[in-house]
Amino acid sequence: MPNPLNILSVLPDPIIVVDEQGYIPYANPAGEEFFSSSVNILRKTNIDKLAPFGSPLLSLIDQVRRSNDRVSEYGVDLGTPKTGMKNVNIQVSSLLDDNMVVVQIEERSMASKMDRQLTHRGAARSVTAMAAMLAHEVKNPLSGIRGSAQLLEMNASDADRSLTQLICDETDRICALVDRMEAFSDDRPIERDAVNIHEVLEHVRLIAQNGFGRKVRFMEHYDPSLPYVYGNRDQLVQVLLNLIKNASEAVPSDGGEIVLTTAYRPGVRLAVPGNSARVQLPLEVGVRDNGPGIPDELLPHIFDPFVTTKTGGSGLGLALVAKIVGDHGGIIEYDNGTTGGHFLIRLPVYHVPQSKED
Repeated sequence: MPNPLNILSVLPDPIIVVDEQGYIPYANPAGEEFFSSSVNILRKTNIDKLAPFGSPLLSLIDQVRRSNDRVSEYGVDLGTPKTGMKNVNIQVSSLLDDNMVVVQIEERSMASKMDRQLTHRGAARSVTAMAAMLAHEVKNPLSGIRGSAQLLEMNASDADRSLTQLICDETDRICALVDRMEAFSDDRPIERDAVNIHEVLEHVRLIAQNGFGRKVRFMEHYDPSLPYVYGNRDQLVQVLLNLIKNASEAVPSDGGEIVLTTAYRPGVRLAVPGNSARVQLPLEVGVRDNGPGIPDELLPHIFDPFVTTKTGGSGLGLALVAKIVGDHGGIIEYDNGTTGGHFLIRLPVYHVPQSKED
């Protein structure tokens, strides 16, 4: 008969066991990650330290101890000053052993993230169709307009010549915008291989420090043991260059900081279009800045096309980032942290192909 705790250890949801005194003798790896504490620390922690005042978690535990039944509660605030407050679903069950109970936690935010990934990909697909249409229906007439303006300019007065030049400049600007949108219409499978994400980050950081981010202070918090990403190096450079450029423009002109992070976070799986299997996304890459963040009203739409906070911006940069990350089978999320904006990318690990002899 297998040990029940060994079974709990492989489950992706955070799980803790609470004894009769309210202490936590066991937490699975996902539980340790959720509370940002090792099981050795959690063993010394009482459950009332993890549940804020008035949280229904304590009453649910008492109810299960009295009835030996299983109860659930949705939308519970749970967390510590160390982890921050998180809105979760909780299921409490009796372990029928020394009056212990098992608390299973489902992060509502992660479920919302999975839903938003489908929205981001749907938005990218809509831009793909729009780009194909614009390339055919808009660029050809624009070429005719620009050519006509150049012909008019030959016989125009000095006062009118500025107007013909304006026509040429604006048609060039629209053509450039359509060219950017055409990047969405490339639906060929991307070529992927083993990519050292730290080399990509270093490459992008050097570009930034010698250009648009020369006045920004960069900091790195990397996991040196991170395995290779299964990805396309050039496209990952494009993604991170876009995010770091956005961060450089968001930070204050004096004292701007950007923190680049990598970490290994097991337990995140995602269904990839065209693949019935779920892929693991344990590789985490973060770009955090000390700017003002994105207005709350725009947060649900920042990866949609034509949504931007920049004056004169096209709103296509983050939509393209979302498309590229989605093409890699990954996810990208944004949060307004306490010190600024924080983009977080989760990507799959590269696995060495097995030879035919194996």
